[in-house]
Amino acid sequence: CVLEAVGSSPVGFSQLAMSSATGTVTIHQPLNYRAGARVHPADGGPAEEVYEPATGRVICKVLCSGEKEVDLAVQSAKVAFKIWSQMSGMERSRVLLEAARIIREQKEEIATMETINNGKSIFEARVDIDISWQCLEYYAGLAGSLAGEHIQLPGGSFGYTRREPLGVCVGIGAWNYPFQIACWKSAPALACGNAMVFKPSPFTPVSVVKLAEIFTEAGVPKGLFNVVQGGAATGQFLCHHPDVAKISFTGSVPTGMKIMEMAAKGIKPVTLELGGKSPLIIFSDCALENAVNGALMANFLTQGEVCCNGTRVFVERKILDVFTKEVVKRTQKIKIGDPLLEDTRMGALINRAHLDRVQGFIKQAKEQGAEVLCGGDLYVPDDPKLKNGYYMRPCVLGNCTDDMTCVKEEIFGPVMSILPFDTEEEAVERANATKFGLAGGVFTRDIQKAHRVVAALKAGMCFINNYNLSPVELPFGGYKASGFGRENGRAAIEYYSQLKTVCVEMGDVESVF
Repeated sequence: CVLEAVGSSPVGFSQLAMSSATGTVTIHQPLNYRAGARVHPADGGPAEEVYEPATGRVICKVLCSGEKEVDLAVQSAKVAFKIWSQMSGMERSRVLLEAARIIREQKEEIATMETINNGKSIFEARVDIDISWQCLEYYAGLAGSLAGEHIQLPGGSFGYTRREPLGVCVGIGAWNYPFQIACWKSAPALACGNAMVFKPSPFTPVSVVKLAEIFTEAGVPKGLFNVVQGGAATGQFLCHHPDVAKISFTGSVPTGMKIMEMAAKGIKPVTLELGGKSPLIIFSDCALENAVNGALMANFLTQGEVCCNGTRVFVERKILDVFTKEVVKRTQKIKIGDPLLEDTRMGALINRAHLDRVQGFIKQAKEQGAEVLCGGDLYVPDDPKLKNGYYMRPCVLGNCTDDMTCVKEEIFGPVMSILPFDTEEEAVERANATKFGLAGGVFTRDIQKAHRVVAALKAGMCFINNYNLSPVELPFGGYKASGFGRENGRAAIEYYSQLKTVCVEMGDVESVF
């Protein structure tokens, strides 16, 4: 990828952190990656504009991949798979460790590009990149330990199982964590011996190509990790391709349903990481300051564009007023603006259409009787180069009820809904009254109550006295409409490998015929 600072000569990606600033980067090189090199797609639809959320500038135009390009990427992955799948786990481990080292070494420039393309603060982007290399290190550690088991059978016979890779896996990423999601999907896939073709969101096509280059530099066979660009049509070509063995998707529920339908026609396993409307339950015996911190973390990371956010904040009535007052005070102090500045804590939403959608939810909430306690309006930074960026003030809604649209539907923006409750049983029942089941959180000093409540929550990821921590060692995934399958932890190995059973008879076969 060649990035050009306006008014200067072209610079390479590795120089990005030293040369770029908000509103200066333009990308000229191809964003597809196949057989170990950046390429223009062999076919496809018209180019689509990609924006810098902080300024509203077009930073590049991405060419969508057509059926021919998708096939070339899959065939390239098939060739590399034959080599990679025959390597030992320890050999694969060394390559993944080297990729992790390179990411760690280039953390600043990768984080900067992520911020430019996604709009989140550089502070958060650095955390994302740290989680990314940690993910590769974790699965590098597991790669050499993958094994089946030996089972003794009567008469000296025995059986054993082999854990084998699936083949060419497809990863389809989301725009809120572009680089991190690509690592979450590729690390366990490659550790198990698979190849991958990855399609990022057309809104954030840039950073995953850097990951592809890092894998090649680290020593994977050329073609093991390929990148195709595009929207729904490109995704359909991937899902229908007969040589694709598995699909892992992160995104919306409607798109997840369509992917599941397409995968069913080829009997392909899928992992779906979909939406959420997660509950955060604040009991009166909580440590108040910690609970307020948790509520902010559960709602305003990445401008609220996080699937597992705890956006339904249930607060025990005894502390409703004091909790709400403190949350509003803290929310109003959040520094909004240029995401590349060190003290910025909230950047820009991904694009104008999404900003308008979030604003529409707030308008509807007011019409349905909710009270805007702070924020919710558009924000225009003082810096003139940011005037066309997609900013809004983080919003806290009071006087909310369970039947309001803002409480039922995923907003995917910086909007917190506060709802009072009186009893533990009531809080749990209302928390579970949703089609989603991605996450849930509890704040209380009573550890028995905490464990009792999370045991009753119908959610795949639960937090006690914290929120939105996602260590790579722990499985991540949801219940109900939030999807199925798991990413991270040892659990992901189950979704990127398959078991073969071998039965060995030491005597003669006894025929019943």
